Amino acid sequence: MLNDPRTVRITGDDTAAVFRRADDVEAETDATRRPAEHQGKPIPEAYVWCNLTSGNGSRALWLLLLPFMVVNLAHWMRPTVRDNRTPAVRLYGLLVRLAGLTLTVLLVAAACEVALDLAAWQCAGTPDCAREHSWLGFLSPAVSDGGWWSQPGRRLALAALVPAALTGLLWYLAHRTWSAYESQQPRPRENEPEEEGSRAGLGRPGFWYGRRLVARLRVAHTAAGLLTIAAAVGVAAARHDREAGGPAALDVLGWLLNGSFVLGAVFVLWVVCSRGRSEHRLDRRLDAALVRRLPLGSLALLVLTLVYAGWSRPGWSSDHRLSGGGAAFGTIALVECLLVIVLGIVAHVLYRDRPDPRTAMRGLAGPAVAMLACALGGVMSGGVSQRVADWLDGTGHTIAGPPVLLTWQASVIPPLLLVLFVLVGWLARRTVVLRRTETAAVELAYEDEPKDESTTRRIASIRAMASLTDRAPRIIGVTSVVTLVLGGLAVAGALATEDAPGEAARGTYPVVQGAAETAQALGSWLIGVGFILFVTWGRRAYKDQTARRTIGILWDVGTFWPRAAHPFAPPCYAERAVPDLTWRIAGWTRATGGRLVLSGHSQGSVLAAAAAWQLEPAVRKRVALLTYGSPLERLYGRWFPAHFGPEALSGLHRDVDCWRNLYRATDPIGGPMRLPGDCGPQVDREALEDPLAYCRSEKHPLPAPILGHSDYQADPVFAEEREKLLARLRTDIPAPRPGTGPEEPEGGPRAEPTPV
Repeated sequence: MLNDPRTVRITGDDTAAVFRRADDVEAETDATRRPAEHQGKPIPEAYVWCNLTSGNGSRALWLLLLPFMVVNLAHWMRPTVRDNRTPAVRLYGLLVRLAGLTLTVLLVAAACEVALDLAAWQCAGTPDCAREHSWLGFLSPAVSDGGWWSQPGRRLALAALVPAALTGLLWYLAHRTWSAYESQQPRPRENEPEEEGSRAGLGRPGFWYGRRLVARLRVAHTAAGLLTIAAAVGVAAARHDREAGGPAALDVLGWLLNGSFVLGAVFVLWVVCSRGRSEHRLDRRLDAALVRRLPLGSLALLVLTLVYAGWSRPGWSSDHRLSGGGAAFGTIALVECLLVIVLGIVAHVLYRDRPDPRTAMRGLAGPAVAMLACALGGVMSGGVSQRVADWLDGTGHTIAGPPVLLTWQASVIPPLLLVLFVLVGWLARRTVVLRRTETAAVELAYEDEPKDESTTRRIASIRAMASLTDRAPRIIGVTSVVTLVLGGLAVAGALATEDAPGEAARGTYPVVQGAAETAQALGSWLIGVGFILFVTWGRRAYKDQTARRTIGILWDVGTFWPRAAHPFAPPCYAERAVPDLTWRIAGWTRATGGRLVLSGHSQGSVLAAAAAWQLEPAVRKRVALLTYGSPLERLYGRWFPAHFGPEALSGLHRDVDCWRNLYRATDPIGGPMRLPGDCGPQVDREALEDPLAYCRSEKHPLPAPILGHSDYQADPVFAEEREKLLARLRTDIPAPRPGTGPEEPEGGPRAEPTPV
């Protein structure tokens, strides 16, 4: 970034830091002592934040939290409205938070299905299955000759430690990552009068500090997970006591526990619903002690439930499936579908308030992404349960397996893949059509050059493929609608075959059952293979630069936003990076009185814009922006219109000193800002030539590469635009005066380009 092998870290730590060239470390002091030698010379600095998003290979495991990250994205995809405090906006955020809560319950319920139902209840309770898995022998009444752990209640109590440990791990990771990445406080400030009417949410004082909401959601989701485990164990034991006519004390205790589960669930819902994000001020407070201690209360209830389930019940035996599993998963699926549908209605109402044709999916991107998050959670839950059941059962058909709904969810995969193949075919056909159009454009752009069909075809193909990014809304929209329909069919199929498994179902629904069994078997194996590839690819992405670029777009976008809908999502790196930049920029301008060029490539341009929004208006006027390969409008403006829409970007253009944006037609990520003409000087420069040379020449004796999204600094236009910005800043900077320091900020002599 600094084009110098000798660099020195001047501030920051091993995670993120600001660097300078070794020769520029004492530049401010030297400029004061020898002003003639440093007159007008810029001091380049580089802010490096890659360890916030990549780091070691163990972070590939964060990909397992992908459904949580995706539902968190849906929160920020709200359409633009005239008043951000309308009830519809609050309802939108509430619905996404509830969708996130259902994903936590679904994850813990899947863990309970694997540990409690498949392992402890079915396999340990079946002699043939228990003999095949010796590690379950001490739980089996047939293998252990009626040992202490052989009673079903005690088996369930012991197996409940697995989902409880998973819930505790999620709580620990959420707490630890918050402390490590997101606990950095922004610069304390209040909205100045000229900012009161600003619509840029990223400029609000509390936007990058969501401590109170994250802590609140963390305790609620942790409590929800623990209550789910307690309900899975306690309801089964209480049902046996009612049906078997056990001691009255146990029956009463079972009713009390069931009532406690309901009260705990209501309290969790109240905690999630009662408060959203507070962005208009820096909120350092935490909620009341009653809310903070909710996980401890849920843990105490879980311990009491395990003691209750472990009470001796000699006549209790486990057969078929653990009761209540199918109803629980069906309820979760139904609630998620209803939440997505209502969220779509609310998003449509919000979009009609201020429609923008550039907004992805006409404002329905949030509901579509929320649907995909729920589908990912359902598919992962069903796939893991099905694979564990196959592993425990082998080929003997000794256990009943997971609930029918989870099996039907696995059967959704093959038809969904078929739809995706059709969409890929449509994209391929669209690429061919676009390549023909781009061929004519390339020939016109290089009409003075000798014609080379292979070179023209190569450039046109890359341009056509780069433009496919703009077709992503249609792909996401079709996929989410098909997923919703297939999910509904899976629920209907599960209800139709719940009471008619095996031969009865085949006789009643021969064709449907045969196709369903084939799809279920194929889907189960596809999920298993996909899960392995998912983890392997994720780990490779943190070691191989090419693989990282492949999935880097989703990961950088997904972890850019604060955790507003789900506390167990991967941590937000911008809550560390944006305060870093604002503290550095504001401190440097205050100490030197200088001006600077904030230069950002790709995701760095998004951080640069976010940092500029967080600056005070007086400091923002001393900053010039140079963005290149920037997804600010092409991706963020379309998918997150409430925060990066035309009004927000136009306001940023008016607030900073000046702004220039560079892009290429071959870039699949970066693009123009498309700001209206009444914003002032033009932001976008016309698309850069790529490649720099069409064919061989004396100046370019070897074939020039097509750079696409990378190496913008290699283009002479970059140096030209950068020099223009520096020249613009130099005209307003007075000459250095000896003795200038922090107490005399107006004497600062330097403009400072800071690549991000």
